[in-house]
Amino acid sequence: MAARLPNHYIICFFSTSGNSLFRATIEVKKEVKMGSIQQDLSIFSKFNFDRPPVGVKFLPNRPDGIEKLDKILDFCEMLPEAQEGNAFYVTKENFTCVGPLILGMIEHEPIFESGQVGPKLEVFKDVRANQRIYHVIPKLQKGAVNYVTFAPLDKLSFEPDVLIITANASQAEILLRALSYSSGRMWSARGTSVIGCAWLFVYPYLSGELNFTITGFGHGMKARKLFPEGLILMSIPYDLLPDMVNNLRDMKWVPRSYTLGREGHKKRVKRIVEELNKESQAK
Repeated sequence: MAARLPNHYIICFFSTSGNSLFRATIEVKKEVKMGSIQQDLSIFSKFNFDRPPVGVKFLPNRPDGIEKLDKILDFCEMLPEAQEGNAFYVTKENFTCVGPLILGMIEHEPIFESGQVGPKLEVFKDVRANQRIYHVIPKLQKGAVNYVTFAPLDKLSFEPDVLIITANASQAEILLRALSYSSGRMWSARGTSVIGCAWLFVYPYLSGELNFTITGFGHGMKARKLFPEGLILMSIPYDLLPDMVNNLRDMKWVPRSYTLGREGHKKRVKRIVEELNKESQAK
């Protein structure tokens, strides 16, 4: 059996007759050491994004070497806070809105989950429409995460679980092409009218799928005026980053056809097809 003390477990071992044989005290590490990042993500700095990419990590234990955020924010507000150049971690006490619910820090948020808030905000017609989203929004398991760490790209001291990029359309096109360049992987976007933070932060982490939205789509971020409209917020999960980084190094960021104009591109495609047909017929 095991008894819990702060930072320790006391474990007792018994014989088959029930007599105590010995007792051991095992120290349990309560902090996550944040060191130098192993993965080279410097390729993303070559985009010259107006707002830096932000790495996010979900942790059961407190991160070491990073300061706790000294303010209370909504989940979506923490992204621009990190883009200001701040590396920090947050706990349940730093959140307003429904952040702790989707992070599994609390089990229920009755007023929100009842569906009563959405109609009052004029986002949903009635309670039943609002209730439906709580059956589909991605959420972490209760108690799995107690801390969330944020850092802009140039201050990353940890391997991110999700890398969030704020891009214009041209930059986003390069990133989506890098996603499929070596694998042919399809891309898609998922979300709901509210609780966009669940799809931005949690869904890519749980699903392993890249996700994106356009600023101005989500109710909360639009109401808070966090970003100019029309930018692409793209979330890349950790397991897609290695291939995307390699593809960005390997592929041409601006294919030749992008420089030729409409007619030039059409002629080039026609010429390529004709050449391939000739090669095929010659075999």
